[in-house]
Amino acid sequence: MAQKVTRTAPRTVSTPASKTVSPAAPRSVSKPATGDTAHHPPVDPAAAEQFLAASHLGQRIKRLRLKRSMGLMELGKLTGLSASFLSQLETGRVVPTLRNLARLSLVFNKDLSHFFDSEDKSIFRVQRKKDRVRLTMGSSQPDYIAESFSILVPEGGLRPCLAEFLSGEPREPFHPDQYPGVEMVYVLSGSMEVDRNGEKHILNERDVLYISGETTRSYRATGKTSAQALIVSFDDDNNNARRSKKH
Repeated sequence: MAQKVTRTAPRTVSTPASKTVSPAAPRSVSKPATGDTAHHPPVDPAAAEQFLAASHLGQRIKRLRLKRSMGLMELGKLTGLSASFLSQLETGRVVPTLRNLARLSLVFNKDLSHFFDSEDKSIFRVQRKKDRVRLTMGSSQPDYIAESFSILVPEGGLRPCLAEFLSGEPREPFHPDQYPGVEMVYVLSGSMEVDRNGEKHILNERDVLYISGETTRSYRATGKTSAQALIVSFDDDNNNARRSKKH
């Protein structure tokens, strides 16, 4: 009897599919801050408030308003800000925005920097004795010695000078230039002769002369000792120029 043979089909073994591995994206590494932010801490709010207080914004606004004899209502109409808000600005209860300052600047014809510039406009200049030059003036022999202080007044209009008129004969008198302005002479020591249009006048120690710069005049020492005087010249041209700039 024939034997029945059952054939077993070979098993199909599935091979796991190969995975496609994407290269990992590089991690972003945060770099330390550079520049000013790396060296300066955050602004202290208290320091900012102190800066605003030192600027005296309200006082500056009030001075500009009063200088123009302007009321709060009038200023409010020109700036578009309420009178109550402007009052709070002047008393420092509120801080103006840049936009509000710009409105005020346009009304008062001022730059924005006007509200933050230092109010200390005082002048302090010193000239040491060793730094001054003594100029000996004269033709054949010295007649007087001059020390100018004009370097202290670079703005012009004022020319101070220390003059020493030498004694003895023959000494030529000092003839100042004629100019539009005035001149003041303060005698520090000795006696000096002032010739004004042919008229002679004697000035002694601590006497003061005030004379027109357009006057024909001359100065010289009298007596046996030299005379020292502080001479200050005021130029009208420069004074008028400064006054015109202000207006």
